[in-house]
Amino acid sequence: MPELPEVENLRIGLLKVIQNQKILKVLVHKPKLVSGNGTKRIVSNTKKLEFIKGLQGERFIDIERRAKNLIFRLTHEKILLVHLKMSGQFVYKAHTNSKIVSGGHPIELSEKELPNKHTHVIFELEKGNLYYNDTRMFGYLLYYKNSGSFQIKNHFGLLGLEPLSPSFTTKYFLEKLKEKKGKIKAVLMDQKIVTGLGNIYADESLFEAGIRPNRNSDSLQDAEVKKLHKAIIRILKKAVAVGGSSVATYRLLDNTRGNYAREHKVYGKSGKLCMKCNNLLKTIKIQTRTTVFCENCQK
Repeated sequence: MPELPEVENLRIGLLKVIQNQKILKVLVHKPKLVSGNGTKRIVSNTKKLEFIKGLQGERFIDIERRAKNLIFRLTHEKILLVHLKMSGQFVYKAHTNSKIVSGGHPIELSEKELPNKHTHVIFELEKGNLYYNDTRMFGYLLYYKNSGSFQIKNHFGLLGLEPLSPSFTTKYFLEKLKEKKGKIKAVLMDQKIVTGLGNIYADESLFEAGIRPNRNSDSLQDAEVKKLHKAIIRILKKAVAVGGSSVATYRLLDNTRGNYAREHKVYGKSGKLCMKCNNLLKTIKIQTRTTVFCENCQK
Protein backbone atom coordinates (compact mmCIF):
# COMPACT_ATOMS: atom_id res chain seq x y z
CA MET A 1 0.00 0.00 0.00
CA PRO A 2 1.37 3.47 -0.85
CA GLU A 3 2.38 5.61 2.08
CA LEU A 4 2.25 9.36 2.62
CA PRO A 5 5.11 10.41 0.26
CA GLU A 6 3.79 8.29 -2.61
CA VAL A 7 0.20 9.51 -2.26
CA GLU A 8 1.35 13.12 -1.96
CA ASN A 9 3.30 12.86 -5.20
CA LEU A 10 0.35 11.23 -6.93
CA ARG A 11 -1.81 14.15 -5.74
CA ILE A 12 0.60 16.64 -7.26
CA GLY A 13 0.80 14.71 -10.53
CA LEU A 14 -2.95 14.32 -10.91
CA LEU A 15 -3.57 17.99 -10.23
CA LYS A 16 -1.32 18.94 -13.14
CA VAL A 17 -3.39 17.03 -15.69
CA ILE A 18 -7.00 17.25 -14.50
CA GLN A 19 -7.35 20.58 -12.68
CA ASN A 20 -10.20 22.71 -14.09
CA GLN A 21 -11.25 19.99 -16.51
CA LYS A 22 -14.97 19.28 -16.82
CA ILE A 23 -16.28 15.75 -16.33
CA LEU A 24 -18.32 15.06 -19.46
CA LYS A 25 -19.28 11.49 -18.63
CA VAL A 26 -18.77 8.93 -15.85
CA LEU A 27 -18.82 5.17 -16.41
CA VAL A 28 -18.92 2.75 -13.47
CA HIS A 29 -18.31 -0.90 -14.31
CA LYS A 30 -17.92 -2.13 -10.71
CA PRO A 31 -20.53 -0.55 -8.41
CA LYS A 32 -18.78 -2.18 -5.44
CA LEU A 33 -16.03 0.43 -5.61
CA VAL A 34 -18.42 3.35 -5.25
CA SER A 35 -20.81 1.70 -2.77
CA GLY A 36 -18.72 1.95 0.41
CA ASN A 37 -15.31 1.51 2.00
CA GLY A 38 -15.68 -1.54 4.24
CA THR A 39 -14.01 -4.89 3.69
CA LYS A 40 -17.44 -6.38 3.01
CA ARG A 41 -19.44 -4.08 0.74
CA ILE A 42 -23.03 -4.36 -0.38
CA VAL A 43 -23.26 -3.35 -4.02
CA SER A 44 -25.68 -0.44 -4.34
CA ASN A 45 -27.14 0.57 -7.68
CA THR A 46 -28.51 3.68 -5.97
CA LYS A 47 -24.99 4.70 -4.93
CA LYS A 48 -23.78 4.05 -8.46
CA LEU A 49 -26.43 6.31 -9.96
CA GLU A 50 -25.76 9.04 -7.35
CA PHE A 51 -22.05 8.81 -8.16
CA ILE A 52 -22.60 9.22 -11.89
CA LYS A 53 -25.28 11.91 -11.70
CA GLY A 54 -23.44 13.85 -9.01
CA LEU A 55 -20.10 14.04 -10.82
CA GLN A 56 -21.10 14.49 -14.45
CA GLY A 57 -20.93 18.12 -15.49
CA GLU A 58 -18.69 19.21 -12.61
CA ARG A 59 -15.09 20.39 -12.77
CA PHE A 60 -12.07 19.24 -10.76
CA ILE A 61 -11.03 22.26 -8.71
CA ASP A 62 -8.40 20.90 -6.35
CA ILE A 63 -6.98 17.70 -4.86
CA GLU A 64 -6.04 17.38 -1.20
CA ARG A 65 -4.51 14.53 0.75
CA ARG A 66 -5.42 13.26 4.20
CA ALA A 67 -3.22 10.40 5.37
CA LYS A 68 -3.29 7.98 2.42
CA ASN A 69 -6.56 9.32 1.02
CA LEU A 70 -7.04 11.65 -1.95
CA ILE A 71 -9.80 14.25 -1.65
CA PHE A 72 -10.94 15.60 -5.03
CA ARG A 73 -12.81 18.91 -4.64
CA LEU A 74 -15.19 19.77 -7.43
CA THR A 75 -17.52 22.64 -8.29
CA HIS A 76 -20.62 23.16 -6.12
CA GLU A 77 -18.64 21.89 -3.09
CA LYS A 78 -18.89 18.29 -4.27
CA ILE A 79 -16.25 15.85 -3.07
CA LEU A 80 -14.77 12.61 -4.37
CA LEU A 81 -12.82 10.61 -1.78
CA VAL A 82 -10.42 7.97 -3.11
CA HIS A 83 -8.22 5.36 -1.47
CA LEU A 84 -6.10 3.17 -3.76
CA LYS A 85 -5.55 0.49 -1.10
CA MET A 86 -3.28 -2.34 -2.27
CA SER A 87 -3.58 -2.28 -6.04
CA GLY A 88 -5.44 0.82 -7.21
CA GLN A 89 -4.15 2.85 -10.14
CA PHE A 90 -5.04 6.07 -11.94
CA VAL A 91 -4.21 6.39 -15.62
CA TYR A 92 -4.71 9.63 -17.55
CA LYS A 93 -4.65 9.61 -21.34
CA ALA A 94 -4.93 12.85 -23.28
CA HIS A 95 -7.01 13.09 -26.46
CA THR A 96 -4.22 14.84 -28.36
CA ASN A 97 -1.70 11.99 -28.27
CA SER A 98 -1.38 8.32 -27.45
CA LYS A 99 0.94 8.83 -24.49
CA ILE A 100 -0.45 7.79 -21.13
CA VAL A 101 0.63 8.71 -17.63
CA SER A 102 -0.17 6.41 -14.74
CA GLY A 103 0.06 6.67 -10.98
CA GLY A 104 -0.29 4.02 -8.32
CA HIS A 105 0.40 0.35 -8.82
CA PRO A 106 1.41 -0.36 -12.41
CA ILE A 107 -0.75 -2.83 -14.28
CA GLU A 108 1.00 -4.13 -17.37
CA LEU A 109 -2.22 -4.45 -19.34
CA SER A 110 -2.98 -0.75 -18.78
CA GLU A 111 0.12 0.18 -20.75
CA LYS A 112 -1.24 -1.63 -23.81
CA GLU A 113 -5.01 -1.45 -23.55
CA LEU A 114 -7.40 1.16 -22.12
CA PRO A 115 -9.95 0.47 -20.89
CA ASN A 116 -9.21 -3.14 -19.92
CA LYS A 117 -10.54 -5.84 -17.61
CA HIS A 118 -9.06 -4.02 -14.59
CA THR A 119 -10.72 -0.69 -15.49
CA HIS A 120 -13.67 -0.15 -13.18
CA VAL A 121 -14.39 3.60 -13.32
CA ILE A 122 -13.84 6.00 -16.23
CA PHE A 123 -14.03 9.79 -16.15
CA GLU A 124 -14.34 11.23 -19.66
CA LEU A 125 -12.92 14.75 -19.47
CA GLU A 126 -12.60 17.64 -21.90
CA LYS A 127 -8.97 16.97 -22.77
CA GLY A 128 -8.62 13.29 -21.97
CA ASN A 129 -9.84 10.32 -19.97
CA LEU A 130 -9.04 9.41 -16.39
CA TYR A 131 -9.22 5.67 -15.66
CA TYR A 132 -9.39 4.01 -12.26
CA ASN A 133 -7.97 0.49 -12.51
CA ASP A 134 -7.68 -1.99 -9.64
CA THR A 135 -6.66 -5.65 -9.90
CA ARG A 136 -7.80 -6.68 -6.41
CA MET A 137 -10.61 -4.15 -6.06
CA PHE A 138 -9.90 -3.20 -2.43
CA GLY A 139 -9.87 0.51 -3.27
CA TYR A 140 -12.86 2.83 -3.17
CA LEU A 141 -14.21 6.03 -4.69
CA LEU A 142 -16.88 7.74 -2.59
CA TYR A 143 -19.05 10.66 -3.71
CA TYR A 144 -20.35 13.38 -1.36
CA LYS A 145 -22.85 15.97 -2.58
CA ASN A 146 -21.34 18.76 -0.45
CA SER A 147 -18.86 19.55 2.30
CA GLY A 148 -21.56 19.15 4.93
CA SER A 149 -22.36 15.55 4.04
CA PHE A 150 -18.65 14.80 3.91
CA GLN A 151 -18.11 16.23 7.40
CA ILE A 152 -21.10 14.36 8.83
CA LYS A 153 -19.62 11.06 7.65
CA ASN A 154 -16.50 11.88 9.70
CA HIS A 155 -14.37 9.64 7.54
CA PHE A 156 -11.16 10.74 9.24
CA GLY A 157 -12.48 10.80 12.80
CA LEU A 158 -10.05 8.17 14.09
CA LEU A 159 -6.98 9.51 12.32
CA GLY A 160 -4.15 11.25 14.11
CA LEU A 161 -2.24 14.30 12.96
CA GLU A 162 -0.42 14.72 9.69
CA PRO A 163 3.29 14.24 10.46
CA LEU A 164 4.31 17.24 8.35
CA SER A 165 1.77 19.62 9.87
CA PRO A 166 2.73 22.26 12.46
CA SER A 167 0.40 20.56 14.95
CA PHE A 168 2.55 17.43 15.03
CA THR A 169 4.80 18.70 17.80
CA THR A 170 7.15 16.85 20.10
CA LYS A 171 4.80 17.62 22.98
CA TYR A 172 1.82 16.09 21.17
CA PHE A 173 3.84 12.98 20.23
CA LEU A 174 5.10 12.51 23.80
CA GLU A 175 1.62 12.77 25.28
CA LYS A 176 0.01 10.42 22.76
CA LEU A 177 2.65 7.71 23.06
CA LYS A 178 2.28 7.66 26.84
CA GLU A 179 -1.45 7.01 26.38
CA LYS A 180 -0.99 4.20 23.88
CA LYS A 181 0.08 0.64 24.65
CA GLY A 182 1.56 -1.74 22.10
CA LYS A 183 4.65 -2.37 20.03
CA ILE A 184 5.97 0.97 18.85
CA LYS A 185 5.95 -0.02 15.17
CA ALA A 186 2.32 -1.17 15.40
CA VAL A 187 1.40 2.08 17.15
CA LEU A 188 3.03 4.13 14.40
CA MET A 189 1.19 2.21 11.71
CA ASP A 190 -2.32 2.23 13.16
CA GLN A 191 -2.82 5.88 12.06
CA LYS A 192 -4.41 7.02 15.35
CA ILE A 193 -1.46 9.11 16.52
CA VAL A 194 0.32 9.96 13.29
CA THR A 195 -1.02 9.32 9.79
CA GLY A 196 0.54 8.17 6.55
CA LEU A 197 3.22 5.92 8.02
CA GLY A 198 3.35 2.36 6.76
CA ASN A 199 5.89 -0.44 6.76
CA ILE A 200 8.62 1.43 4.91
CA TYR A 201 8.78 4.69 6.81
CA ALA A 202 8.06 3.13 10.21
CA ASP A 203 11.11 0.85 9.81
CA GLU A 204 13.30 3.66 8.55
CA SER A 205 12.26 6.13 11.27
CA LEU A 206 12.79 3.63 14.07
CA PHE A 207 16.24 2.76 12.73
CA GLU A 208 17.27 6.39 12.54
CA ALA A 209 16.02 6.96 16.09
CA GLY A 210 17.80 3.83 17.37
CA ILE A 211 14.61 2.24 18.70
CA ARG A 212 13.68 -1.43 18.33
CA PRO A 213 10.35 -1.88 16.56
CA ASN A 214 9.10 -4.37 19.16
CA ARG A 215 9.59 -2.04 22.12
CA ASN A 216 6.41 -1.15 24.00
CA SER A 217 5.46 2.42 23.13
CA ASP A 218 4.96 3.41 26.77
CA SER A 219 8.50 2.26 27.60
CA LEU A 220 10.15 4.97 25.51
CA GLN A 221 12.00 7.70 27.34
CA ASP A 222 11.34 11.33 26.46
CA ALA A 223 14.69 11.64 24.72
CA GLU A 224 13.91 8.61 22.54
CA VAL A 225 10.50 9.98 21.59
CA LYS A 226 12.09 13.28 20.59
CA LYS A 227 14.59 11.46 18.37
CA LEU A 228 11.80 9.44 16.77
CA HIS A 229 9.70 12.55 16.19
CA LYS A 230 12.62 14.24 14.47
CA ALA A 231 13.38 11.14 12.38
CA ILE A 232 9.79 10.80 11.14
CA ILE A 233 9.66 14.39 9.95
CA ARG A 234 13.09 14.38 8.32
CA ILE A 235 12.55 11.10 6.49
CA LEU A 236 9.07 11.95 5.23
CA LYS A 237 10.14 15.39 4.03
CA LYS A 238 13.03 13.87 2.10
CA ALA A 239 10.85 11.09 0.67
CA VAL A 240 8.21 13.57 -0.53
CA ALA A 241 10.88 15.74 -2.12
CA VAL A 242 12.31 12.88 -4.19
CA GLY A 243 8.99 11.29 -5.14
CA GLY A 244 8.65 8.57 -2.52
CA SER A 245 10.17 5.11 -2.50
CA SER A 246 8.34 3.34 -5.31
CA VAL A 247 9.40 -0.04 -3.97
CA ALA A 248 7.60 -3.10 -5.29
CA THR A 249 5.05 -1.87 -7.84
CA TYR A 250 4.24 1.71 -6.93
CA ARG A 251 4.76 4.43 -9.52
CA LEU A 252 4.14 8.14 -9.79
CA LEU A 253 1.72 9.68 -12.25
CA ASP A 254 4.45 10.60 -14.70
CA ASN A 255 5.39 6.90 -14.84
CA THR A 256 8.67 7.43 -13.01
CA ARG A 257 9.70 5.79 -9.79
CA GLY A 258 10.52 7.64 -6.60
CA ASN A 259 14.15 7.92 -5.61
CA TYR A 260 13.94 7.43 -1.86
CA ALA A 261 14.38 3.65 -2.14
CA ARG A 262 18.11 4.22 -2.57
CA GLU A 263 18.10 5.90 0.85
CA HIS A 264 16.65 2.90 2.69
CA LYS A 265 18.82 1.77 5.58
CA VAL A 266 16.81 -1.27 6.74
CA TYR A 267 13.57 -1.70 4.80
CA GLY A 268 13.88 -4.62 2.38
CA LYS A 269 17.44 -5.33 3.52
CA SER A 270 16.98 -8.37 5.76
CA GLY A 271 20.16 -10.45 5.96
CA LYS A 272 22.34 -7.63 4.69
CA LEU A 273 24.91 -5.75 6.74
CA CYS A 274 23.89 -2.77 8.81
CA MET A 275 25.37 0.39 7.31
CA LYS A 276 26.25 1.67 10.78
CA CYS A 277 27.76 -1.31 12.63
CA ASN A 278 28.23 -3.96 9.93
CA ASN A 279 26.15 -6.56 11.80
CA LEU A 280 23.50 -8.57 10.01
CA LEU A 281 20.06 -6.98 9.93
CA LYS A 282 17.32 -9.07 11.52
CA THR A 283 13.70 -9.74 10.57
CA ILE A 284 10.68 -10.19 12.82
CA LYS A 285 6.91 -10.06 12.29
CA ILE A 286 4.82 -7.34 13.93
CA GLN A 287 1.11 -7.69 13.24
CA THR A 288 1.91 -9.88 10.22
CA ARG A 289 4.16 -7.19 8.73
CA THR A 290 7.78 -8.01 7.94
CA THR A 291 9.97 -5.76 10.06
CA VAL A 292 13.71 -5.26 9.56
CA PHE A 293 16.01 -3.81 12.22
CA CYS A 294 19.51 -3.89 13.67
CA GLU A 295 19.63 -5.51 17.10
CA ASN A 296 22.94 -3.76 17.77
CA CYS A 297 22.03 -0.19 16.76
CA GLN A 298 18.40 -0.27 17.92
CA LYS A 299 17.70 -0.67 21.64
